[in-house]
Amino acid sequence: MGEELNLKILVEAFRKLELITSRTQMTMILVDLFRNTPPDVIDKVIYLIQGKLWPDWKGLPELGVGEKFLIKAIAKATHSRESEVENLYKRLGDLGKVAEELKRRAASAGGVGLAKFLGVTQPKKELTVEKVYETLTRVALATGEGSRDVKINLIAGLIADADPLEARYLVRLIEGRLRLGVGDATVMDALAIAYAGNQALRPVIERAYNIRADLGGIAKLLAEKGVDALKNIKPEVGIPIRPMLAERLNDPYEILSKVGGKALVEYKYDGERGQIHKKGDTVIIFSRRLENITHQYPDVVEMVRERVKSSEAIIEGEIVAIDPETGEMRPFQELMHRKRKHDIHEAVREYPVAVYLFDALYNEGEDLTLKPILERRKVLANIIDEGERFRIAQHIVTDDVDELEKFFLKAIEDGAEGVMVKAIHGNAIYQAGSRGWLWIKYKRDYKSEMTDTVDLVVVGAFAGKGKRAGRYGTLLLAAYDPDRDKFVTICKVGTGFTDADLEEMTNMFKDYIIPHKHPRVESIMKPDVWLVPNFVAEIIGAELTLSPIHTCCRDAVRKGVGISIRFPRFIRWRTDKGPEEATTTKEILEMYKRQLKKLEEKA
Repeated sequence: MGEELNLKILVEAFRKLELITSRTQMTMILVDLFRNTPPDVIDKVIYLIQGKLWPDWKGLPELGVGEKFLIKAIAKATHSRESEVENLYKRLGDLGKVAEELKRRAASAGGVGLAKFLGVTQPKKELTVEKVYETLTRVALATGEGSRDVKINLIAGLIADADPLEARYLVRLIEGRLRLGVGDATVMDALAIAYAGNQALRPVIERAYNIRADLGGIAKLLAEKGVDALKNIKPEVGIPIRPMLAERLNDPYEILSKVGGKALVEYKYDGERGQIHKKGDTVIIFSRRLENITHQYPDVVEMVRERVKSSEAIIEGEIVAIDPETGEMRPFQELMHRKRKHDIHEAVREYPVAVYLFDALYNEGEDLTLKPILERRKVLANIIDEGERFRIAQHIVTDDVDELEKFFLKAIEDGAEGVMVKAIHGNAIYQAGSRGWLWIKYKRDYKSEMTDTVDLVVVGAFAGKGKRAGRYGTLLLAAYDPDRDKFVTICKVGTGFTDADLEEMTNMFKDYIIPHKHPRVESIMKPDVWLVPNFVAEIIGAELTLSPIHTCCRDAVRKGVGISIRFPRFIRWRTDKGPEEATTTKEILEMYKRQLKKLEEKA
């Protein structure tokens, strides 16, 4: 076993991070922490900073433990009555602070808590990150008869051994309420400085993270084997690659110009994007958000086993609901029935799917992400044995605007959302984890003057009035600024919600409410409650307009004003998208400029 890291060092970093909102200061706190962290522990430290025990895509149980469990554990650890813990919780509103307060009382009273009660040798050994991580892993994985008592005892043991400040953050971590405001981009900046002394290493770290979406694992590889190990990193079957994203435009002339005059054009299907990993008979399917969704698609797993000829491959496609009678495509919402935990085989029968493949990222040991798209598509065609419900996406290669428009209209007629236009020049690599003008979405919306929908992040909520009293009636929404890793407000939306939507929001948001503006949010407007950026909503509006009260694209068009959406309307929740995959400020600005140009042409 290597060196150990005292929990006090990590908790002190948590305390500092909680007190500041400056990303630069956050970065330097993390730099100091990483420099004091032994290489074989760095992955665990990063997972804990992220408020988790492992990457989400592993599909392992989450750590979050309910209030009742924690109240029992805190009471047991501090030798208090449960009623005393509950009363203190009502007053403080934070179980972490409750644990901290009770530990302080015990310390000042000369008490030794549960540790002595259980016969732990004094003086008490200080907690290490390894000990905490190993114990929390046991808590998360405990199942079956007696698991409730096992969890309570394990948590109580940790709290008993913790000092007051450690207890505060342990409880918040266990409850799933460790809200430090640290994004992945800040962690990568800090790793670059900690291990290279400056930001020069940042692109190497980001590229490695994009190829293997495990920031803790990437950090450990960097710490133990150095930068060359990251430079030579390849995709690995079983670890998802962060998906390449697309820009959006609605002018076919401009689209072809952006991609170099000639492009691969394929249907943009209204389904669930799936990154499919195959190794022998083992098949894993990851969603756009890198969640393991294999259990939802046992039929797709069988298709892959039968029709992917490679023994080891990573391919991408769109999983689309189809009409079992006609084979026609059905809307994305039909796939929601596949999310059920039980009776999945009944859902497979009632809601069949087809898979339309559009990329190959890895094949038989070869990293394809740095190859141009036509080379990747050639590999895809060679390793796929196409069938009626497992085939390469319908596509053409064209340099003709009229042909592009005709193909687009055919895609709409066939039930697709539009088309994806992809550059085919020699630099058209797979830009994992980022968007650029190599892929462009061409969609059309017939419902309003705003030519396309946008995907925005909920950062706050306002209390409802009238019939909506007692619920949230309006949401504060933000676009994502990737250059600054910030969420910037663009509109309030209160229309388009059904009664069921309004009811659901209260429960959806309860674990994401925070007492102050999130460090990654920029807002002049102050909602009734602030939320951790997590939920993504698809929105349509009448037009984009300049606004003195919103921070999206502030100063980009005119000094002191941002861009807002006029008459926004909620369409649906984008559960398949994470907050960093929301519409960006660059896209909003491009949309505004195109709108302005059309108005000038009409005038």
